[in-house]
Amino acid sequence: MSHNSFGHLFRVTTWGESHGPAIGCVVDGCPPLIPLTEADIQGFMEKRKPGQSKYTTQRREPDEVKILSGVMVDEDGIQKTTGTPISLMVENTDQRSKDYSEIKDRFRPGHADFTYDAKYGIRDYRGGGRSSARETAMRVAAGAVARKVLQGVTIRAALVQIGPHKIDRSKWDWAQVENNPFFCPDADAAASWADYLDGVRKAGSSVGAVIEVVAEGVPAGWGAPIYGKLDTDLSAAMMSINAVKGVEIGNGFEAATLTGEDNADEIRLDDVGQPMFLTNHSGGVLGGISNGDPLVVRFAVKPTSSILTERKSITSKGEEVDVMTKGRHDPCVGIRAVPVGEAMMACVLADHFLRHRGQVG
Repeated sequence: MSHNSFGHLFRVTTWGESHGPAIGCVVDGCPPLIPLTEADIQGFMEKRKPGQSKYTTQRREPDEVKILSGVMVDEDGIQKTTGTPISLMVENTDQRSKDYSEIKDRFRPGHADFTYDAKYGIRDYRGGGRSSARETAMRVAAGAVARKVLQGVTIRAALVQIGPHKIDRSKWDWAQVENNPFFCPDADAAASWADYLDGVRKAGSSVGAVIEVVAEGVPAGWGAPIYGKLDTDLSAAMMSINAVKGVEIGNGFEAATLTGEDNADEIRLDDVGQPMFLTNHSGGVLGGISNGDPLVVRFAVKPTSSILTERKSITSKGEEVDVMTKGRHDPCVGIRAVPVGEAMMACVLADHFLRHRGQVG
């Protein structure tokens, strides 16, 4: 299986399976002399790890990350990167492969079971193997390293919609994101989501969600106008996250409803004579290059495919069957996709920062 890496100068390769002994990643291209310890990474791992509320899978994984290479302690006792590949590992401690024994030869609707078997002639039925969202834990770890590269850039994400229920954007408060289990910036919406998702969870069903990722402090000039567009790489990064079915930058699909007058981000000079955009319909990117405004990316996550309602399918032998997926699953996988979206934004921006630095000198 190829294509386990992403990025150019800041390059991340992940490895491991959902029910294997461990998962990990190798971060290549991180500059030397950047202070980096496990503690710098662990805080972000805590945001994504399972079992933190009744609204996520009850698989219990501590997700304690270990740095295996790429750092050393200097004469002042500070652990710093050496510029060599950084290898990170997380042990799996709470696998329950027996939960999947009944679907060993059955293709779960909505999952990658059928397509993996069609491509490789084999699949890891234990939680999906490489296709499992468990792999995204290492993206979060890599994203923590990327943030250390991105001095002066702030990356935050929030859940802005669960099922048909959207937040009230006039009530957006970043401080609320850490005060509820949904990473929701609207306290009232979070309260109503709790009751709604509780019903979905008890029914053994699932719903989708929309996540918004915002990066502030990115200067104008990152990206390239043709095949290295910043928004192209951001879109690909978000689309690579498990269960993501749509990505938009700035106004996204809403831009199709606007006139040229409404959509144009007009420019004036600020109080110190610097260019200032009066709106940010573009989401911080023009012609594939950052314009200095906040980068705004949204992505839509489909409902978790593992549900307790039987769905029609077939076996690997061509028999028609009904499939009900048991085990521990997220009623809304979009909740834990919030820190993953932040991580992918960080990795893309670290890559573009290094590419821009290499071009301009």
